[in-house]
Amino acid sequence: MEKYDFVIIGGGIFGIYTALYLAENDLRVLLIEKERRLLTKASIVNQARLHNGYHYPRSIATARMSNENKARFTSEHKAFINDQYDKYYGIDKFGSLTDQYQFKRFCDFLNIKCSVVHDHPWISFDRLEALFLTTEPTFDPMLIADYYRQRLREQPNIQLLLETRLINARADGDYWVLEVGDLPGEEIRKIRADQVVNATYAGSNGINNLFGVQGIELMHEIAEMVFVTSPQLKDLGLTVMDGQFGSLMPYGYSGLLSLSSVAYTHHKVSYEDLPHFDCQISHPACRPNFLSNCNDCSMRPQSNAHKMLSQIRQYFNAKVELKYEQSMFTIKSKLKANYIDDGRPTEISVLNEKPRFYCIFAGKINSIYEVEKVIQF
Repeated sequence: MEKYDFVIIGGGIFGIYTALYLAENDLRVLLIEKERRLLTKASIVNQARLHNGYHYPRSIATARMSNENKARFTSEHKAFINDQYDKYYGIDKFGSLTDQYQFKRFCDFLNIKCSVVHDHPWISFDRLEALFLTTEPTFDPMLIADYYRQRLREQPNIQLLLETRLINARADGDYWVLEVGDLPGEEIRKIRADQVVNATYAGSNGINNLFGVQGIELMHEIAEMVFVTSPQLKDLGLTVMDGQFGSLMPYGYSGLLSLSSVAYTHHKVSYEDLPHFDCQISHPACRPNFLSNCNDCSMRPQSNAHKMLSQIRQYFNAKVELKYEQSMFTIKSKLKANYIDDGRPTEISVLNEKPRFYCIFAGKINSIYEVEKVIQF
């Protein structure tokens, strides 16, 4: 039986960072990922926003954590961070859950840049109550993914298993015994681990169930990220707050702009702890406890790109050109407890003490360092 100090399940940014952190402390680590490549889902299908806190005026805890981790993340990933553009936050005149005065007080409380802007050559004020110039860099997910893949290759204390799924797990005294199988043949191998970390994000409860530990209360959404180009806006980002509005900003150094919308990004919603969607009926390889990659699925939703473009165009003048390039899809999850305040806290829970089992649930890349505060060895 193969023996490891830690087994990490999930090859997204949190799983990879955890594996590297442990390996650099002379621990033997096995990283298991069921896809053909690492970092192919939520780690790259996002708006690549390096959060300063602005995005969460109704959740001080999320805003503060984002801002606290930003300096270290920026320092350690300088080559992949684009801060050479102007980032604006606008407050819509109609239906916003936060008005301009609340937003300014929120920024002042966190001591983050927030300067009132009264005029702009590309931004239209017809729908805006107020516009603020802020500081919010974007990172390049593709470059960061390549960087972390290379770091894994160079780390002798980490073994990587791709296209591998966990079949079952049981506690045996002070350690876990796992059975894993390669896909699609599922050649079975047994593994012993002193500790296990579940870093599967949307798949968290599917893995928790296999270990017989308590699940976490989640909801899930099939989300679409739209990518566009614009000769006028290549060095500009605009996020309209706070409610059913949208956001447009550079996607790292790719030359693309990522476009999201609270109203149109999320196509299907599951309020169950395991993600159940009607499209799974026609695609049985994707199951609530074993999710497929939406980008490879013929049953993924029809794009809402035209709706998102129509929505964001309301905030720019007629001279601005926006050209649709492509969309990417993924399943995004959040804690049910944050349905009201829209917060995105990072939670690293110990769900079994002996042997120890952790579940990392997080969606903000600059909070990867939180694992160092919780995981013990």
